[in-house]
Amino acid sequence: MAEIADFDVLVLPGWQGAGPDHWQTHWQRAFANFRRVEQADWDRPVYAAWAARLSEEVARCARPALLIAHSLGTSLIMRWSQEGETRKVAGAFMVAPSDRDRFDGAPDAPVQGFAPMLLKPIPFPSMVLASRNDDRVAFDRAQLFARAWGSRLVDVGERGHIGSVANLGLWPQGLVHLGQFVESLRPRGRD
Repeated sequence: MAEIADFDVLVLPGWQGAGPDHWQTHWQRAFANFRRVEQADWDRPVYAAWAARLSEEVARCARPALLIAHSLGTSLIMRWSQEGETRKVAGAFMVAPSDRDRFDGAPDAPVQGFAPMLLKPIPFPSMVLASRNDDRVAFDRAQLFARAWGSRLVDVGERGHIGSVANLGLWPQGLVHLGQFVESLRPRGRD
């Protein structure tokens, strides 16, 4: 059975990053082996640049990588997992996927290159946490994504987009789900 200390944990915030009140920031402060994948531009994300940073950070990992993503960070994993070097990735914990098919089409959209949503299996274990009243993804779409990606789906009820506005603080229930996911993993390279 795996424990959080078995991994190098990479925190992947969404569009505009994760501010001081975001659960990802609280988790990063609480665990020494969590580090944020910093992006050069949080306000006008371009997939190729974000993917390159993720690849760099995964390559730096001394232990198996565990990815913890929110919103656009989940879209980053979706695309990167189909083209990036994933051997070091033990799993992905993906919260509040955003439906890039709805948001990335306009030429002046601040987010570029993350659409279309890929409906292909992610090549490592994953868990998707989705809210029933998220304004960035309909719950049935989140269910579709989880099925297509081969992810375990967790219905968190009505939590909106599960970000800073939800005012979750350390988000204890999220930590319970993370713990359950981590316990299900077997770090790569272990017998």
